[in-house]
Amino acid sequence: MTATRGFGIDIGGSGIKGALVDLERGQLIGERLRIDTPQPSTPEAVADVVAEIVHHFEWAGPVGVTLPAVVKKGVAHTAANIDHGWIGTDADALFAKRVGKSVDEVAMLNDADAAGMAEIRFGDPVARTGVTALLTFGTGIGSALFHDGVLVPNTEFGHLEVDGHDAEKKAAASVKDNEGLSYHDWAKRVKRYLTVLENLIWPDLFIVGGGVSRKAEKWVPLLDIRTPIVVASLQNNAGIVGAAAAAAEGIQH
Repeated sequence: MTATRGFGIDIGGSGIKGALVDLERGQLIGERLRIDTPQPSTPEAVADVVAEIVHHFEWAGPVGVTLPAVVKKGVAHTAANIDHGWIGTDADALFAKRVGKSVDEVAMLNDADAAGMAEIRFGDPVARTGVTALLTFGTGIGSALFHDGVLVPNTEFGHLEVDGHDAEKKAAASVKDNEGLSYHDWAKRVKRYLTVLENLIWPDLFIVGGGVSRKAEKWVPLLDIRTPIVVASLQNNAGIVGAAAAAAEGIQH
């Protein structure tokens, strides 16, 4: 272990991913390990997978872990795409115990916040000025809000009500797959969602990420809105990178 290396784990509704991270370049070192999120995704079952990933890499330093949840002082307060048993769970203490570390060696944060932190640090420099909103499209819609590069933690813009529906129930990437939507039809929903959001917060820039960002050319050009849009440079690895950086720097939310 050196000062330029870190380790991050990104817990999602469908998969749990972990990797070593080069903290100077914001890149993964070697291959990441992905394991399907257990069903039901209870705290105990997810902790088993997290421990397996940490042990696989034989990592001995601080560990950053993201959750698709509002996380305050290490405790999960919501559970949109994971088991509701997470609500009220001291995730910091749970993971520290399972991987054999002290609580101070585990950094817990919201998954989209972690991805946003990575993009602000290692992505397009224009994102560091003004109001920037990162949105991750996956099982749900995660959000991270920044003003001049400073995070406003635990925004939940994926749960805005749009036309009478929870936004992520209509515009998440998982909905595209589950309903068999074309990129064109799905992009119409994403555009509607972004229009509502931009009229609320008036951002200077949207960053779009998540697994579907790998095929950004098929849908991002269809998003004809007022706010400029860029694709996440780290794509679906941003959460891992942000988690590793948070752990190395002792950041908690």
